[in-house]
Amino acid sequence: MLNQPLLQLDLPGIRKLKSGKVREVFDLGDRLLFVATDRISAFDCIMPNGIPRKGEVLTQISYFWFAQTAAFQPNHLLSQAGDPLPAVLAPYADQLARRCMIVRKAQPLAIECVVRGCLAGSGWKEYRERGTVCGIPLPPGLRESEELPEPIFTPATKAETGHDENISFAEAAKLVGADIAERARAASLRLYTFARDYARQRGIIIADTKFEFGLWEDQLLLIDEVLTPDSSRFWPADGYQPGRGQPSFDKQFVRDYLETLAWDKSPPAPLLPPEVVARTQAKYLDAYARLTGRSL
Repeated sequence: MLNQPLLQLDLPGIRKLKSGKVREVFDLGDRLLFVATDRISAFDCIMPNGIPRKGEVLTQISYFWFAQTAAFQPNHLLSQAGDPLPAVLAPYADQLARRCMIVRKAQPLAIECVVRGCLAGSGWKEYRERGTVCGIPLPPGLRESEELPEPIFTPATKAETGHDENISFAEAAKLVGADIAERARAASLRLYTFARDYARQRGIIIADTKFEFGLWEDQLLLIDEVLTPDSSRFWPADGYQPGRGQPSFDKQFVRDYLETLAWDKSPPAPLLPPEVVARTQAKYLDAYARLTGRSL
């Protein structure tokens, strides 16, 4: 039996700063509280029912990667996965369990830091048309889902609604400054390479991912969620075969189901049937178990 998903969250007496597609952000004074709900979106629409425990998976995978990379990349965490909650949050412990992070108030960069290691999605479409990905020339003859000779950094703008827009590195440098752009690119490529090699040994190919960085006292911090099935394209390594699309660990069953409907992909989104919810939940939990070697 599936648990009830957490779709909405308010904490009386604690100011909510932002409610995104998945995450709720609260103001704790000198710190922030990030809470991952169980909401799931597809085609830029939030589904009316969520995926139970999805927020736990996103948060715990992020904690895992923050710990793995802390030695070479500072991050925004002020608490660890098993730390007790501050007294002000104790009344909400059941709602927050395993799905919250207490973090520094960093100033987010105005760009998404995307790294691509395989040819997929919008990158594959552009490559077929022009032989480039985000304007970066690539060798001819590459196949869909094929691993690139080297990972590439392809920044994007941040969109409050709809899709982020790919931009050149020069445009990114104009938005955040040349020095910060260079630091973000170097950090992104190092993080991706580390995570790609680690995950591959555990049966997951990280085809591409999106990092968020913020500035705190001139230090570049890794922020938000990191290397989750929502912010990355995870493929099972045991079935990997270049030349076609790959099954994924995220919203595959949701998208596949929605494509069978006579729905115009505009709100309101349709209710997801129990079997789609269950199979999607299993994918998220499987990603966590493969990466960490533990069950959630």
